[in-house]
Amino acid sequence: MRYAKRGPLRFTSHRDFARAFERALRRAGVPVAFSQGFTPHPKISYASAAPTGVASEAEYLEIGLQAPVEPADLCAALDSALSPGLDVLDAVVAAGGSLADRIDASRWRIELPGIESDVLRNAVSAFLTAPEVMVERMTKQGRRVFDARAAVNGIDVIERTGAPSEVAGVPCAILEMVVRQVTPSVRPDDVLSGLRVVADLEPPVPPRATRLAQGTLTAQGEIVDPLEADRDGAAIGER
Repeated sequence: MRYAKRGPLRFTSHRDFARAFERALRRAGVPVAFSQGFTPHPKISYASAAPTGVASEAEYLEIGLQAPVEPADLCAALDSALSPGLDVLDAVVAAGGSLADRIDASRWRIELPGIESDVLRNAVSAFLTAPEVMVERMTKQGRRVFDARAAVNGIDVIERTGAPSEVAGVPCAILEMVVRQVTPSVRPDDVLSGLRVVADLEPPVPPRATRLAQGTLTAQGEIVDPLEADRDGAAIGER
């Protein structure tokens, strides 16, 4: 399944979303399968969840079912059971293999209010020409220093086609980038830290990041939706 985190619901943590999704499954009467043992859990697997505070149009999960369900019916039922801003967008039958194995990159858009596009272009140019851009971040394993440049497959300043979300009366540069999944993971704020390192770029207000896509990165720099390989029109749960 693919779902989105939009608007204020982007501040929903992964744990809070997981709880909300399990409640939505119960409200919608979805015949979800459960694990075995003393404390059975619904069979749900999440793939590369976006950080708290980041919006996304491309979050993915897998669920195991006890009976066939039509994909369109499942999407509609779960979307109605979730709060607006947590939106179920798509579902397909898993033909086999792991969903996580089909995700090795993400496309991001970052809005930077108070930053002129030319200033951002100069910072991006410095970032691209640097052989490496070392940044520091606290992780579960402690404070880590890593190269933010190596994970970035492409980065560019795009022309604004309309007013950015919740931005008015100030310049707002917009950055789009494709970032490969590496260890430790490189997040949008790590790239912004890299721009600060190479060009002293310091947004006056917090930027707003949105994940636009996740999937397999092609040689042409495009990202293939991980659900595409399973689109055959079958009911979910059929074998």
